Amino acid sequence: MHLTVEERAMLAGEHGPALQKAMEIIVALGTIYGAAELVPVTSVQVAGVSYKNLGQAGLDFLREWAAQGARVRVPTTLNPAGMDLRAWRELGFPQTFARQQLAVVEAYRAMGISPTCSCTPYLVGNVPGFGEHVAWAESSAVSFANSVLGARTNREGGPSALAAALTGRTAAYGLHLDENRRARYMVDVRCPLRSGADFGALGYLVGKMVRNAVPYFRLSTLPSPPPLTLPLKTLGAAMAASGAVALYHVEGVTPEVQRGEMLAPDAERVIIEDLSPAYAALNAPVEQIDLVSIGCPHASLDEIAEVARAVDDRRLRAALWITTARQIKDRAAEAGYVATIEAAGGRVVADTCLVVAPMDALGFRTLATNSAKMAFYTPSHSGLQVRFGPLEQCLDAALTGRWKCET
Repeated sequence: MHLTVEERAMLAGEHGPALQKAMEIIVALGTIYGAAELVPVTSVQVAGVSYKNLGQAGLDFLREWAAQGARVRVPTTLNPAGMDLRAWRELGFPQTFARQQLAVVEAYRAMGISPTCSCTPYLVGNVPGFGEHVAWAESSAVSFANSVLGARTNREGGPSALAAALTGRTAAYGLHLDENRRARYMVDVRCPLRSGADFGALGYLVGKMVRNAVPYFRLSTLPSPPPLTLPLKTLGAAMAASGAVALYHVEGVTPEVQRGEMLAPDAERVIIEDLSPAYAALNAPVEQIDLVSIGCPHASLDEIAEVARAVDDRRLRAALWITTARQIKDRAAEAGYVATIEAAGGRVVADTCLVVAPMDALGFRTLATNSAKMAFYTPSHSGLQVRFGPLEQCLDAALTGRWKCET
């Protein structure tokens, strides 16, 4: 592997133990995957923020790195934490968990990272341009960066993403290279896609089929009117959960297919005519709903506005959490959406996601969501029984406390 003079100096420890450790991680990964060189990155998204996932060993690791003088060199954003960093008491999170979670965020802050705590960094200012090399670790954000923005990143782990933030480098392998960005599956979607949940169901099916390959979609219908940000982030998040898809192309929509042919000549063809197997797999046979969750990946301002309009001047019978970034919540509060949702009995929850939060400590047993990613992960991560369906069906469950099956 070719290293520049500066990179060799980092690896030799000439810039201190923190940078040496970071460069060792990056060089080791590059060696494993046969990278010829390192490339500069323009931004980083770090996963491994929830104390539920990190535990004490992870916290100690971060504290040690920060104590060694680790400081980020490029703009860096954080994945969701395990709780709302301000309203954790009101939401019922245990104080013992909160103390450790705040310590995790403080360790990252000591390295120069702003506590954005969102899985949608592209909604809060971290928006790489077409062709830029980045090092992102959150699976749905990786998918969005590669596919919708046309940036280039592999699915980084928490330590490797942090190492990239400290050095400003990542190894040039995988999706950083042109030859690995062409699709190996052509997915012919012949059924209509009427809602964001349909895009999630499609993503669930395709992710299971193609695993970590690159799919190319031909859709019979597209949502009207644009933009496609919500359905595309939903599609990518589901494929990253049920499989390990980090890049996909949509004919006539995503940027790389508009600049060149991204379908490999020998691509395998897949036909999707029915989404019902996905809905069957992601639904448990429960009727009473304790909690409705919207915002996985984190909700945009438009999504929060849609929920506010639906619950305006009404009263909820189930708990309703809309999870989002702190910056988006602040904008929603200025627009009056937070007050409307809270008047109905709901909450706009910042900084966290139910997948990485200790939900088993809060007394909920059943969940309804419009996110295929959350429906896929929640039973194993949080022990909740899940109903999955379109936003309207989820909000009806919040208003009635029961899941109404569509006929």
